[in-house]
Amino acid sequence: MGYDIDIVTLGCSKNLVDSEVVMRRLEDMGYTCRHDAPEPRGRIAVINTCGFIADAKEESIQTILEFARAREEGRIERLYVMGCLSQRYGDDLKREIPVVDRYFGKFDFDKLYEELSPRGARPSTVGIGCAASSRHVTTGHYAYIKISEGCDRRCAYCAIPMITGCQVSRCQEDILAEVRALVEQGVKEFQVIAQELTAYGTDIDGRRHIADLVAAMADIRGVEWIRLHYAYPAHFPYELLTVMREKPNVCKYLDIALQHISDNVLGRMHRHITREETVALLRRIRREVPGISIRTTLMVGFPGETEADFEELMAFTRAARFERMGAFAYSEEDGTYSALHYADDVADDVKRQRLDRLMQLQQDISMEMQTSMIGKTVRVIVDRREGDYYIGRGEASSPEVDPEVLIAVGDTAADADNIIGAFHNVRITDAEEFDLYGELLRA
Repeated sequence: MGYDIDIVTLGCSKNLVDSEVVMRRLEDMGYTCRHDAPEPRGRIAVINTCGFIADAKEESIQTILEFARAREEGRIERLYVMGCLSQRYGDDLKREIPVVDRYFGKFDFDKLYEELSPRGARPSTVGIGCAASSRHVTTGHYAYIKISEGCDRRCAYCAIPMITGCQVSRCQEDILAEVRALVEQGVKEFQVIAQELTAYGTDIDGRRHIADLVAAMADIRGVEWIRLHYAYPAHFPYELLTVMREKPNVCKYLDIALQHISDNVLGRMHRHITREETVALLRRIRREVPGISIRTTLMVGFPGETEADFEELMAFTRAARFERMGAFAYSEEDGTYSALHYADDVADDVKRQRLDRLMQLQQDISMEMQTSMIGKTVRVIVDRREGDYYIGRGEASSPEVDPEVLIAVGDTAADADNIIGAFHNVRITDAEEFDLYGELLRA
């Protein structure tokens, strides 16, 4: 069957939610859409871009150029670009890649709908992520729930507040209505996301309501797993830990970006937390939620990071033994405090060496942790089949970014419809640095 529009999503899961909103609106208008198709063949292409760091911007630009060539060669009829990159650099993009029919920012999708509406029609719109009926969920049995937009933090290196503006929290009633509707559609697992999840509600009445929200979500019948992403360490709402400990369907998993541990670097980053406070926070999290898996993100090569600062970060990582960790090298972003006030004084080769050393350390830690899982039985949700394996995840793994469990298809091939999208008990039989192997246990 042919289709009209290819939607291409780049960047984070918050962008994916936006794309799902756009897809549903366009489908309501009569279009047939495909998302991230391996071979895009629609008449129209809509690219949802990322503008966070240099690598993400480069990927977005290359994707636009690829579709621009298709537009010039007549392989597609129209090309539209939206999202963070065009929000931030719209005028520049118009000058450099004029073949794009129109650029839209991150918050003016209604103009895209008007552009694609039949002449004279003005489709009604709903704010991003405000109702389940306004989304075409592309991920099947799990979904991302965006609870706020924007960020009030002003970390020295981060361009996000310049792109998305101040924090705007969704009302709890709308979020819970969305969750209930998605459960009715077969969604079992919910990834709660925000740029700064732990500040949810502060823009409404000055109070942090994330614990109340997660507890209410957990009480909805049919919600099997809830996982939390992008907590901020300063002024952490400790009442959230009680909810994580007491609600069995709230995964013992927390994604909390720490960025660094040296007081020198944390101060220059404007993170509003010290090494001592960070260590105390981690200790309390692990004490109050036994068995929790912590995911963090660390940065190397920030302006002013000395060799001693980096060695402190290495020692901290070795001691903290994060279950999940990602890292990246600092890249200067236009308009940020660090770009305006600091010299990018750590050489690129030094950044690469530090990043390689840090990731090698985490790989060794991960290998030890993965090996310790051999022989254990874990509850796994199966996402898909790839070749001779079903690919699943345990409670401590979020989609796309965390280790997976590979389960040999064996004699279960005929049961694929009952295996994919369902929970199963799996006995772990082998391990690699970032993946596990297991066998399905029959009831």
